[in-house]
Amino acid sequence: MKFKDYYEILGVTRTASVDDIKKAYKKLAHKYHPDVTKDPKGEEKFKEIGEAYATLKDKDKRAAYDDLGEHGAGEQFSPPPNWGGSNQRNSQNQYHAQNSQQSPFDEMDLADLFASFSASNRAGNSQVQSGQDYELSTSISLEDANSGTTLDLSFNVPEQDTQGLIKQAPHQFKARIPKGVIDGTKMLLRGKGGKGFNNGANGNLYLTIHFLPHKLFKPNNHDLLIDLPITPWEAALGATVSVPTLQGAVNLKIPAASKSGQKMRIAKRGLPKKHEDYGDLFAIVKMVLPENISEQERKLFAALKAESSFNPRAHFAD
Repeated sequence: MKFKDYYEILGVTRTASVDDIKKAYKKLAHKYHPDVTKDPKGEEKFKEIGEAYATLKDKDKRAAYDDLGEHGAGEQFSPPPNWGGSNQRNSQNQYHAQNSQQSPFDEMDLADLFASFSASNRAGNSQVQSGQDYELSTSISLEDANSGTTLDLSFNVPEQDTQGLIKQAPHQFKARIPKGVIDGTKMLLRGKGGKGFNNGANGNLYLTIHFLPHKLFKPNNHDLLIDLPITPWEAALGATVSVPTLQGAVNLKIPAASKSGQKMRIAKRGLPKKHEDYGDLFAIVKMVLPENISEQERKLFAALKAESSFNPRAHFAD
């Protein structure tokens, strides 16, 4: 049997606390989750991480694993004669009575070994265990953030089958995303994590919300930013222009002599907050020229040049 260093797989020391092991598992499970990772070996690593965590989070399994001693990863080994309690010892002695030339563990995988350990102890194990907590990220549009939405989510979780083997199982559920979330919001979905054992409570799911890129708006917490293109004559003379918002277009008055880069606030037209309040929309003035101008337009620009004494670079001479 080849040895797997579960502590090394999770990146913790052999004296790590249960909390340290849990934190390490959460971090690595998120990194190598099949729906997230781009690592070609991500699925294999995700399985190993789940296998290591399933053993080290359990007091009895961890104690039995530690009894195996320290070996190099991939090193061939056999469990000691007294490994795993009376059930394993009896089966081992029976096997040796039939064939003293070969260890009963030679053809097993370490995961199978602990599956058999779990199965042999299941009848006497009535301890209530809570299900595993999980972390998941999802992305929504700004329109969904403005109105709220319900998502159908799915991800794979390691679960133990009736034989005690750890396998990947699909976990599907609906999540209601209320109005008022911002980019990076973390939601607690109680009972949406792993299944409990012996009537233990299901684990929780921690869902992180991200926003998809929008063609017009850039979010800043509950506020939104939008580039507002205007013409030179609108900037010089002032104008009233239509500005899109998530709640519908509004008219915005552009003051005369407005400057490019100037920020104009449109109150209560950002993303919703709690208690029916809203953030603001900030329109950032961007002065633009037409790509192609007619001969008449060219003459008008030439006349303005001849008439105007304005020099935007006068400060260069100071």
